[in-house]
Amino acid sequence: MKKYTLLLVLLFQLANAAEKDSLNTVNPFTKYHSFLEEEDFCDACGCSASGGSMGFASMLNSNFVGIRYFNQQYKSMDGLYSNSPWYKENFNTVQVWGRIPVSEKVQVSALLPYHFHERETATGNKSINGIGDITVLAMYRLYQTHKDSTFLVHTLQLGGGIKAPTGKFNEANSGSINPSFQVGTGSWDYLLATEYVIKRKQFGLNTMLNYVIKTENQKSYRFGNQLNYAGTFFYFYEKNSFSIVPQIGFAGEVYESNYQYNQKLRNTNGDILFGKVGFEVGKDRLSFGANAMLPINQNLTGGNVEANYRWSVNFNYSL
Repeated sequence: MKKYTLLLVLLFQLANAAEKDSLNTVNPFTKYHSFLEEEDFCDACGCSASGGSMGFASMLNSNFVGIRYFNQQYKSMDGLYSNSPWYKENFNTVQVWGRIPVSEKVQVSALLPYHFHERETATGNKSINGIGDITVLAMYRLYQTHKDSTFLVHTLQLGGGIKAPTGKFNEANSGSINPSFQVGTGSWDYLLATEYVIKRKQFGLNTMLNYVIKTENQKSYRFGNQLNYAGTFFYFYEKNSFSIVPQIGFAGEVYESNYQYNQKLRNTNGDILFGKVGFEVGKDRLSFGANAMLPINQNLTGGNVEANYRWSVNFNYSL
């Protein structure tokens, strides 16, 4: 965690060392960047659309297409006793994602994930891979102050979306210690989201709250509904065609119990709180971003699953 904090400090020093009054070239990201967005939708170990609370939008621009990779590391205990063995789990996702405005106040995001996961077992390593569940989300800007008429800029958004069961659900994996070892939930799920951003010049705070309503799939299995929340402090710096946005904050996830044949499954609920740090840099129409998350406190599946860390990188092209 210390090396991530050091990186953030260095980024802030770099941003503040540059002169702000020498902007001679129009930054292509300026006309798109009005606020940061961190909408997070994920299942307990990443079998859903985005996974890992890594965010649903670019930090620099509202209109983009791109590709993102993120990794989640877990370990699960195989047994009922304190000395039962722990096995490593490695969840990987590559996403094609984008965000397109359909009106002045409405933006539609979509992403298509491909998962390839690995886990250790008592009988050897096991792997699964395949296309995940496609997600489409629309956000409506309910309120935004004028930047040139107030000391603080406020932005409030509300929205909703849907996740289609395009990923395969394996019923056999749902009975394991970690039932989220899947490439899809096999169910139609619904998303409700809200976001509030407050800014003062280049500094700001982004807060997010969303709720995922999950339905029963064709195998009579239903993952528990999920609450996500996050708060992110950020600094937006730009000069000529170069932009950089360092960030630091927290993210939390709360999972309700899973059900099978309308029966609640024990030790399938839980919660986790992460600290996170990251940045995104842009030059002309291209941008690169990276994020890392470390658990602060967690209680997943009755203590039988532990998260180690999560990280992601993304490359975007501004439309």
